[in-house]
Amino acid sequence: TRIKDDIPFFLPFSLDLVRSSILLDRWFIWYGSIFLSDIFFVFDLSPPLPPPTPLRLFFHRFLDCEGKVLAFEHVMASSSQNASNDGTTNQVLVEDCRFTRILTLNRPRQLNALSTPMIMKLLKLFVAYEKDSDVKLLIMKGNGRAFSAGGDVAAVVQSVTQGHWTLGAEFFRNEYTLNYIIATYSKPQVSILDGIVMGGGAGISIHGRFRVVTEKTVFAMPETALGFFPDIGASYFLSRLPGFFGEYVGLTGARLDGAEMLACGLATHFVPSMNLTYLEDLLTKVETSDPFVICAIIDQFSKMVPLKVSSAYNRLDIIDKCFSKETVEDIISALEKESASMADEWIVVAIQELKKASPISLKITLRSIREGRLQGVDRCLMKDFRLCCHILRFEASKDFSEGCRAILVDKDRNPKVWFFTDL
Repeated sequence: TRIKDDIPFFLPFSLDLVRSSILLDRWFIWYGSIFLSDIFFVFDLSPPLPPPTPLRLFFHRFLDCEGKVLAFEHVMASSSQNASNDGTTNQVLVEDCRFTRILTLNRPRQLNALSTPMIMKLLKLFVAYEKDSDVKLLIMKGNGRAFSAGGDVAAVVQSVTQGHWTLGAEFFRNEYTLNYIIATYSKPQVSILDGIVMGGGAGISIHGRFRVVTEKTVFAMPETALGFFPDIGASYFLSRLPGFFGEYVGLTGARLDGAEMLACGLATHFVPSMNLTYLEDLLTKVETSDPFVICAIIDQFSKMVPLKVSSAYNRLDIIDKCFSKETVEDIISALEKESASMADEWIVVAIQELKKASPISLKITLRSIREGRLQGVDRCLMKDFRLCCHILRFEASKDFSEGCRAILVDKDRNPKVWFFTDL
């Protein structure tokens, strides 16, 4: 199985680089299925598989005993049939350019929110391209004004409210599997983030090798306002941002522009939007998977851009002072003390966002990011899946359903009541 543990962040690695030996507690095998106290999923237990490890169990639907990804025929056939029936076959456009493949997310009216057919198609493509020696580079971009505004969780919430939480769990498992494949991909991936990139959109881009932003880029992890938590392995990359900037971004759902993403390390390059066409044209001519060659091409169009005076990253000293506290309550208290001693609208907004968010989401998010500092991307994704299963089963709270109603369905942006009324 593939892991990226204790290895420099955001570097490309082979599928078979290392193998995991992490122990998994409390699991019970029943032929064809496995039930955990924290996780539910189904997989084929046919011999001659080796003894299961956590990652092999978690990603078993797509990973074989060699650490390679399996596209099970019945899974893909079912996915293709469903896509054909509901008119979703063009949600991911594919362009072949010699040794480069360009994947375009194509749901512009939905801001390229990731649906199940999109995730399944991306899984199939990433698997095929990794095995194809003629493919040296992958480029991902979005059609319209967004790269991707996140996962299409409205359908997930609908299934959960109807009592089918396992359908929602299946969606997230597929999404996290895609995140894991991208995070450990052996070939370079260039994500062109020329617009909105949030939630699940970050999961299919930030884990990749190159992240190109522009003056149009808007990044956020707004899950605490939805009664959820920054998932898709966000506790891995947020915990590795300078100081405690990751806690700030994850807890408040703050929006970052392209310059801020570049400054904190979420992006690798800033390229003006008007130059993207020329950049793509050069990238389609590459004949190697050497990341240094690809980086040199992007560097030709990249530029350093100054931060705005109002940028939160200019307040990193205050962020470190406040968001380094042990609890969310202490963080809010520290911000209020700073607000009393200086007139800064940024602090007021940060306090307001924290107080509007779901209390239990804030608690989960802070602990998840803190734990993420000592975890690899594999452990972070497994943790995310356990957490989301608890939330979908309403064992953690019903905040996810209410948050999605307020933000995504009714769009009144006013949750009636959180499961826990205070921290």
